[in-house]
Amino acid sequence: MNFILRRKLKFYTKEFLKFFNITIIAFGFIIAIILLKYKPMYKVSISGKEVGYVEDKQALEETLKETITESTDKNIDDVSLNEEPEYELKLVSREEETQDEDIVQELKEEVTVTYKYYEIAVQETVVEKVNTNEEAEELVNEIKEENNSDEIQLNIVEKYTQNEEEVDTSDVETAKVNLKETVQTAIAEIEQQKEEEERINALPSINGIKLAVTPIEGRITSRYGVSSSIRKSTHTGLDISAVQGTDIKVVADGTVTFASYNGSYGKLVKIDHGNGVETWYAHTSKMYVNVGDTVKAGDVIAAVGSTGNSTGPHLHLEIRVNGEHVDPQDYLYKD
Repeated sequence: MNFILRRKLKFYTKEFLKFFNITIIAFGFIIAIILLKYKPMYKVSISGKEVGYVEDKQALEETLKETITESTDKNIDDVSLNEEPEYELKLVSREEETQDEDIVQELKEEVTVTYKYYEIAVQETVVEKVNTNEEAEELVNEIKEENNSDEIQLNIVEKYTQNEEEVDTSDVETAKVNLKETVQTAIAEIEQQKEEEERINALPSINGIKLAVTPIEGRITSRYGVSSSIRKSTHTGLDISAVQGTDIKVVADGTVTFASYNGSYGKLVKIDHGNGVETWYAHTSKMYVNVGDTVKAGDVIAAVGSTGNSTGPHLHLEIRVNGEHVDPQDYLYKD
């Protein structure tokens, strides 16, 4: 009995192995037929839209970056996809061709490129843009060595942008020329400013108000404090003779508080300069300002005349401090 069972078991095992081998061969044959007709490829989709097939997705992304990088001579710092492509491995006809170039063009629409460049500023004003920090440092160091001045500020700022048009960089030689010219101009402006400050500091001052301009050029015909038969009291100002119509300039910045005829003063202009300082311009033939006007030192406010109590064309100039007249020659017309 056991012998019969063993024979049957052996027979069935042999038949099973025969069937299994046939199945394996058939399956392999089917696989071979499939592989002859089909091949594995990645279907690429963007936002659910199919854009083509590729064999190597990593190679595709490298090609994308290289294509974008080679398409510009600007400094690219980063290339990133706004929308990551989806890859699905599929069996497709061997006649199906890869569409790497088409897919790259599609993906380029989904790319954000970040550019990096370096600004060089002189006195906080951007003058030049260069591609690398090394270029910027070389330029700044060279210019600092040539212009040993602590008053000239040269700064380098690393900038990032996604707008390619902003990366308007210059070559080193062009940047050097522009920077040197700008620095020389800045140095000249600083020297000019110093000279102007020295000039202003040397100006006569009353109660903190700088008297920057003499009203007219002419001969002094009557000084402050003198007595005269044509006056009831001593002279409260300074008389300077000049040709009728000569421009009269205001001595300092201020506001017009009076511009009208005023008895013996004739046509009179009063200017308030602040800090209690006031100047009067009398006997004018014309007045070019009105009450409330703001004037700057050197502005023409009137013309020389002989109106009011006057014996001929001249300017009567008064300086008043807190309402009290003072000698103008303590501040102007000292020579």
